[in-house]
Amino acid sequence: VLIATQQLVPGANIASENVTVRDMIPPGHKMAAHDLKAGDPVRRYNQIIGFAKADVAAGQHVHSHNLGMGEFERDYGIGQDVHELPKVANPATFMGYKRPNGKVGTRNYIAVISSVNCSATVTRAIASHFSREKLAAFPNVDGVIALPHPEGCGINVNGEGMQMLRRTMVGFAKHPNFAGVLFVGLGCEQNQIAPLVEMIGQYEPGMLQQVIMQVEGGTSAAIRKGIALVEEMLPKANQYQREEASVSNLIIGLNCGGSDGYSGITANPALGGASDLLVAHGATTVLSETPEIYGAEHLLTRRAVSREVGEKLIKRIHWWEDYVRHHDGDMNNNPSPGNKAGGITTILEKSLGAVAKAGSTGLMGVYEYGEAIRQKGLVFMDTPGYDPVSATGQVAGGANLICFTTGRGSTYGCKP
Repeated sequence: VLIATQQLVPGANIASENVTVRDMIPPGHKMAAHDLKAGDPVRRYNQIIGFAKADVAAGQHVHSHNLGMGEFERDYGIGQDVHELPKVANPATFMGYKRPNGKVGTRNYIAVISSVNCSATVTRAIASHFSREKLAAFPNVDGVIALPHPEGCGINVNGEGMQMLRRTMVGFAKHPNFAGVLFVGLGCEQNQIAPLVEMIGQYEPGMLQQVIMQVEGGTSAAIRKGIALVEEMLPKANQYQREEASVSNLIIGLNCGGSDGYSGITANPALGGASDLLVAHGATTVLSETPEIYGAEHLLTRRAVSREVGEKLIKRIHWWEDYVRHHDGDMNNNPSPGNKAGGITTILEKSLGAVAKAGSTGLMGVYEYGEAIRQKGLVFMDTPGYDPVSATGQVAGGANLICFTTGRGSTYGCKP
């Protein structure tokens, strides 16, 4: 197929391709480069993006009306295309916050984290007390931020959901962009704070605190106690100042959303080029959104540095296939209506564009959601394609920067 860089009208001649336009082709949409028979594979990025549902003549519009999904074998070829770029002798630097545990932050926040939905109001009230005016005396502190969530109770304490929640909360608490953390609990919830503190381990004295609403005697008392605890942290947090640090301390989450027909040939490969540069300087980049690499996962397994890494990625793909079967879903439920309006037809096409964010370096590791990232270089984290949830997992894994590419316009802020 050919991609329209502007509105194409019937009768227009594309001389370089020797094709005459037969239909109205909106910008970003596809046009057949040659005749196709029903059932023929259709290729973009030199990869299969679906199969013709009817005969298609050269110059006709190719989209949902005549292009659909189909089964085909992927050549996983684990490790066959691995090539490592040479590392830069003197890596670039940035100005960051060096933490006692050796990590480096790009921001300097204090976090107020709910253990359970029941403490969300108290969590927000504590953080909102610290207005810009109240923080004026602490110029090195970027803010006090609330991190509530709708979970934490009515859930199997040993189940996968609780494990994922705790892994995410521990990852946030240990994040280098936080100088200090205050946990806020109700007291009777399944997700108790004591096990979280034990999982976090060693922490800077006085900078990991907790307040329990039922212990304090209610909402108002807990808010007052929480404010007092944060006030004690602020002078110590303000002592951190930006210092020169190697780019190798960066972990960059790669996400895309609101994608259109141009995303995979403009913003995403540009970010892939940036990923290659960052990896050459010793940094870590994190590709995610497992349902949005579906049908393109073989391009990543071929770059896996070991059979174990490649097979772990394939296992996560199979998990998602089983998940949608169990819920009467379909991997092709994604692309969204906005993606389709922008010219993307199938999840295969969307995934091939999304994978371009990963550049060309070797795939060094595969992580479950929110798992602490240990390797340098390009890694993959299993997350949903829903941007806020995906980025949250990357941050829990240690990402201190998120780069989000968008085609049609999409907004997501992730304060830490």
